[in-house]
Amino acid sequence: MHEITEKIDLAHTVFQMKVKAPLIAKKRKAGQFVILRLNEHGERIPLTIVDSDEKEGTITLIVQEVGRSTEMLGDMQKGDSILDVVGPLGKPTHIDDFGIVVCVGGGIGTAPVLPIAKAMKQAGNKVISIIGARTKSLLILEKEMRETSDELRVTTDDGSYGHHGFVTQVLQEFIDEGMKIGCVVGIGPVPMMRAVSNTTRPYNIPTVVSLNPIMVDGTGMCGACRVTIAKKTQFVCVDGPEFNGHDVDFDELVLRNRSYLKEEKMAMEEFTYHEGDKCYERSKP
Repeated sequence: MHEITEKIDLAHTVFQMKVKAPLIAKKRKAGQFVILRLNEHGERIPLTIVDSDEKEGTITLIVQEVGRSTEMLGDMQKGDSILDVVGPLGKPTHIDDFGIVVCVGGGIGTAPVLPIAKAMKQAGNKVISIIGARTKSLLILEKEMRETSDELRVTTDDGSYGHHGFVTQVLQEFIDEGMKIGCVVGIGPVPMMRAVSNTTRPYNIPTVVSLNPIMVDGTGMCGACRVTIAKKTQFVCVDGPEFNGHDVDFDELVLRNRSYLKEEKMAMEEFTYHEGDKCYERSKP
């Protein structure tokens, strides 16, 4: 069992928690993730490791409530325990001295961008970060991203804070200004990662995206997380989660991520009901 030692609300339906996992805290590197299971009948949930404290033996996770399992996780509090936490999984981010690295985080994607920005900064890069959300209240980790970046630009779709527009517009401004970008890291919703990749492609700027498709076992055995990269099948859990954004078949990724929308909706409607901000089991399977 893995105890939750801290839980903080960051935005609507988004929270941060520290979880006891000493071995993972000791081994994890930027870009890696864990798969957790709340109970014996629970769904396996992949989550990026945002930070770790080897002395405390904890890892930091940031979660957005998007379905039954993540809502159940959202109802858990400090002192509760998670049955399984497996990791670190996936390949670590390739960290090098690229010169100028632009880190782009969209929505909840800012969470996995933060450890990468820190690692890139520690490697001697100049880190320029762009983070965005639909509206100001949904922005997360602004303070942390500002502390680890040489420059931070914030965008909101509705103009409620920072630049009124999309993260790609700011990225394009940097390119048009002649900034010599050595690498772009873009993580967020699939449409945003596609847009970032399309923005950098004409300029041949190396671009890394982190994919989060449907995933089950995390070992490459089940094949659920397969994606097409440069016209070849890859498995995100063992070959990724990071890939060259210019090589990703985003159309296929979108279709595969929608495979269980009907079942996910049914699970929410059949097994849960809402009262305020809480989510309760309505009936048993």
